[in-house]
Amino acid sequence: MFRTALRNVLAHKARLLMTVLAVMLGVAFVSGTLVFTDTLGNAFRNQSAKSYDDVAVAVETYAGGRDEKTPGIDDATLEKIRGLDGVTSATGRVSGFAGVADPDGKLIGNGWSNTGANFAPGKDGKDASYAFTDGSGPARNGSVALDKDTASKGEYKVGDPVRVATNGPVKEYTLSGIFTTEDGAVNAGGSLVLFDTATAQQLYLKPGVFQGATVTAADGVSDQKLLDAIVPLLPKEATAQTGQALADQQAKDIENGMAGLNGMLLAFAGIALFVGIFLIANTFTMLIAQRTRELALMRAIGATRRQIKRSVLLEAAVVGTIASVIGFALGLGLATGLRSAMGLLGGKIPAGPLVVSPTAVLSAFAVGILITVMAAWLPARRAAKIAPVAAMSSVHATASTKSLVVRNSIGGAIALLGSAGIIGGAAAGGSPGRQLVAGGAFFALIGVIVLIPLLSRPVIALVRPLLKKLFGVSGKLASQNAVRNPRRTGATASALAIGLTLVTGISVLGVTLGQAIDKMTTDDIKADYMVSMASGDALDESALKALAKADGVAALSPQQAAWFEVDGAYQSASGVTPGDVEKVFSLRTVSGSLGSLKDGQVAVGAKTAKSNGWKTGDTLPVKFDDEKKGEVTVGAVYEENEFLSTFLIPKEMADEHSAASRPDIREIWIKTDGGASKANEQSIVDALGDNPAMSVMDRQDIRDMFGGFINTALNIMYGLLAMALLIAVLGVVNTLAMSVFERQQEIGMLRAIGLDRGRVKRMIRLEAVVISVFGAVIGVGLGVFLGWAIGQTLSADIPGYALVIPWDRLGLFLLLAGLVGVLASLWPARSAAKLNMLTAIKTE
Repeated sequence: MFRTALRNVLAHKARLLMTVLAVMLGVAFVSGTLVFTDTLGNAFRNQSAKSYDDVAVAVETYAGGRDEKTPGIDDATLEKIRGLDGVTSATGRVSGFAGVADPDGKLIGNGWSNTGANFAPGKDGKDASYAFTDGSGPARNGSVALDKDTASKGEYKVGDPVRVATNGPVKEYTLSGIFTTEDGAVNAGGSLVLFDTATAQQLYLKPGVFQGATVTAADGVSDQKLLDAIVPLLPKEATAQTGQALADQQAKDIENGMAGLNGMLLAFAGIALFVGIFLIANTFTMLIAQRTRELALMRAIGATRRQIKRSVLLEAAVVGTIASVIGFALGLGLATGLRSAMGLLGGKIPAGPLVVSPTAVLSAFAVGILITVMAAWLPARRAAKIAPVAAMSSVHATASTKSLVVRNSIGGAIALLGSAGIIGGAAAGGSPGRQLVAGGAFFALIGVIVLIPLLSRPVIALVRPLLKKLFGVSGKLASQNAVRNPRRTGATASALAIGLTLVTGISVLGVTLGQAIDKMTTDDIKADYMVSMASGDALDESALKALAKADGVAALSPQQAAWFEVDGAYQSASGVTPGDVEKVFSLRTVSGSLGSLKDGQVAVGAKTAKSNGWKTGDTLPVKFDDEKKGEVTVGAVYEENEFLSTFLIPKEMADEHSAASRPDIREIWIKTDGGASKANEQSIVDALGDNPAMSVMDRQDIRDMFGGFINTALNIMYGLLAMALLIAVLGVVNTLAMSVFERQQEIGMLRAIGLDRGRVKRMIRLEAVVISVFGAVIGVGLGVFLGWAIGQTLSADIPGYALVIPWDRLGLFLLLAGLVGVLASLWPARSAAKLNMLTAIKTE
């Protein structure tokens, strides 16, 4: 039986090719994902370990320019640490945001990872954290050093002037040196600017104070012993740990960070393999149908049912092994390609070898072989049931529909269960509702897949008159052939249905959310421009003062973050400019007047006011952020605006009670004379000192900012799901090719009675299009249902949410499904048309 299985694999190489391709693609994705994430994690772990090679103890605080409660580490504490036995050096560190302008004045890097830090040379004039390739570190105020990549992007050389922006006005420095570093911010595509220590402290903290320190030990001194000696010297807000512990923690953080990416990629690999199951099962079902007489004869000469079943499963295992070997090799190439792609997208990955772990190898082969054998199990079971007497029957006997009754009953029950879960989840809403929808979607998808053979007959019957009218005999035959074997049609259509269910569901949800965000932007904003820091940090007060004097500015208001406590509960507040806030935001009052902000009163959102029983005129006892107690009067109740906090307070009140040394201005909103224009935008840019770190966005930019993430996510999803659709296409090709092989005699007869080659090709092509579009219709319908349900669970958190069905995209999906059918039929149709009619008629 082993020899028989091998002979069958070799005898049906062409027919098994599509199965090999399907398994190969899935295995490539699994192995490529595991190797890629292992390689990435290993590279970052090695980088992390290298960064702390010489660090015995690392001290950290959360001190910052806005946090007066965390004092940081002063020079006196650092000197005490240096005086401990076994300490070779103790270096103070301070850092914050710093952005560098390119030759066009644009920010180099992505904002959040643009960093500034202090250059802390030892007695030898060097800082071990940086290796200079040109020049030297900044030794005085007015000079900076840049990392090599940033210097290259900005076309800077030692001695050149460099415009650097922190949280204040942009300043010009002289470039003293260029260095290389293993800093994580630089590897993430950002930039690193080194200042002398005094300048860095002035910019990010205060003179004589550091945010952290690194301590090196003399040879033979225990890191733990040194840590125990250092801890008592530190302020209570500081934390300290050994360099090894810090490296291990960062390695763990990296691993956790990789888990999300790993899980997402593996999920799509799972989808591809799930789609591949239908192709594999279909292939083996058709192969066994073609070998009915052969298997029956084997039974007649003594082969047992178990041997027949083992033979088919062994054949599947051989195919799975071959596909896994090729797929794993492709996976290594995929991992290398993903690594290169990250580099092209601006992410600098530390150097390191490709890591091929035993887990990746075993997982890839286990998945490939197991999936193939599982998919072949049902066809193998059917093969084992073939009675010896079947050897005398026709190989191509028409399958009975009686056996579909049990299948349809089970499928109907599963589909109803899934639909109930989806509808129940949509009604429940929130996170529990989404979990219920996810569970219901799984069962609904399985149920629909089981029912597809039953659905194929009535659905395809609807288009039969149209096909007959437009294409004559070819159309009539194509529609009849499409439902001749409901199981085969169902299995082929299921692959496309799964892919298009996911694509459609994601499209409906993405377009709906995008529309809601766009409506929110249109309805809630009157301002022409929004100014913010590219880093996400707060703006400096000087920016507000400069904009107030800019030409063309009709009104402006900050959105300044503030907090206070009311009845024991913390409430967020926005410090705004009275009189101007209603000119830059659409604020609809329920009661009272926003003009009361000028009198030192506050406005509160309608939902919050209702839930707490507050109304206009009420006086609320509060404890401000600076711990002072007082009272505020509710001067207005307004409908919530998504760009503002629950409470609106005058900016002066926010300034007076701020616990930070500087106001926390998140954005500045501007209304200009004559609306948005190039002249007004340039006036704003000039007023801000052409600062590359400050982002000036008009309404369209704001829409793009909020909607850009959704569009990017959609494009990534489409790209990843394309592989599942590719496997579905292979399934259509495989089905048609084997269908043509089975129907050689029939095609020969049709040719003999006058059906020419052109109409034979058209018949096969139309059959492929009918099956493909049928699967697409099922997938699109289920996808819209899922998109609606998931959207309902999000609707409570998204103002103005309303379901949007992207008819243009759905039409495109159906059109592409038809195109898939046409392309998939090229080879089978050509093969059918080339059949010699006399030879085909004699074929058994």
